[in-house]
Parts: sequence; C-alpha cells; structure tokens
Amino acid sequence: MILAAGRGERMRPLTEHTPKPLLVAGGKPLIVWHLERLAAAGFRDIVINHAHLGGQIEAALGDGSKWGLRIAYSPEPPGALETAGGIATALPLLGEQPFLVVNGDVYCDFDFGRFLPSTVAFAHLVMVDNPAHHTGGDFSLDGQRVIYANGEQTLTYAGIGVFSPTFFAGVQPGTVMKLRPLLDAAIAAGTLTGERYAGRWVDVGTPQRLAELDQELRAA
Repeated sequence: MILAAGRGERMRPLTEHTPKPLLVAGGKPLIVWHLERLAAAGFRDIVINHAHLGGQIEAALGDGSKWGLRIAYSPEPPGALETAGGIATALPLLGEQPFLVVNGDVYCDFDFGRFLPSTVAFAHLVMVDNPAHHTGGDFSLDGQRVIYANGEQTLTYAGIGVFSPTFFAGVQPGTVMKLRPLLDAAIAAGTLTGERYAGRWVDVGTPQRLAELDQELRAA
C-alpha cells in the first residue's frame, strides 16, 4: 500500500494544484519511483489511498499495467483519514497476509523485495538515522525490538513498514486515526519489531528538499 492521501501543507504552493505524490523529482513523479521499484522487486498488487486531488493520481497512474502492476484505489473523504484510518479502510483490498506500507512522499533506494513474501507476524518498521529536520528521532532499537526513544541512540521512522491486518483490527473503517497510538500499544506489548536502514532516504516534505532531490537525481 502506498499512502498518498496527505494534503502536503508544507509543500504549498506546489500542492495547491498537484497532489504531493505526483510532484516530480529526477524527471518522474515521486510515486512512480516507488512503483518502478516495487515492480522490480516482484510486487504485483498495489493499493493507493488518496484524498486531496485524488482524481489526478488515478488519471496519472491508471490501472498500473504500464509498470506490470495491478493498482486498486482507496478514496478517502476531504481531509483524509490519517495513516491508521486510511489503512484500516483499505483492508478489504489488502488481503489476509502481511502487507508492505510505503509513504508516497519519501524517496529511497530500499530493497522492497526483502519483504516478499513477508514473515512479519504483527508490525515491523524500517527506520533511518535522524535527518536534520528531525534530530530528536522517533524510537530506539533494542536488537530488533522497537522501544521508546531513550535519548542516546534514536532513529526516525522511514515511512516504510510491514503490517499484519490484525494490527488494525481495532480501527473502524472510515475512522480518522493516526498510526502512533497503535505503535505505542505494540511497543508496550513488546510486539513491535524494526530495523535500521543505512541507504539513501529522503523525506521530501518541503519545496527545498524536493528541489535538492531533483538536482541530485538529474545529476546522477
């Protein structure tokens, strides 16, 4: 599942008329970088949620056949449902096995194929070293177990994770709900696992970071 429902407030004015996942870096929309990598990794069925200017996303990507994929869409109401609410609403499209979730507004060279097929039992997060705009981080790791940030070695959630459908069992479809309360509950129960990724990753959250990424990719 690619999360593409956010309005992209920090990206304004670019997102006034274009949904953030369709903003271009290196000659192609951000979300297309994901689709290409997912297809190359062996994924075939993709679910994309959308809200703000979602019709543009469907028009641009179609049924996914251009990339050898099958894309299903999960429309959300204006304002969207936040991460947990959006995923819970899309569960009927996601099947009964653990599924990969990727934020539509990050760029990375992560090997998604590592999670196909997935052996994750409940929830597993990919985390990265803290970027300059988020120096406090989100969590810490104790081996493979995700724990609360301990102030010494913190990491930032990369917007890449694998989740079992049961992780969202308590969230009613159509509910507005963030992901963090579910992650906190899993940490408390000792069931949240994770890993550190040291490769290329960018949170493309501002026009400046988009421009920098665009320049980097064009130079490459």
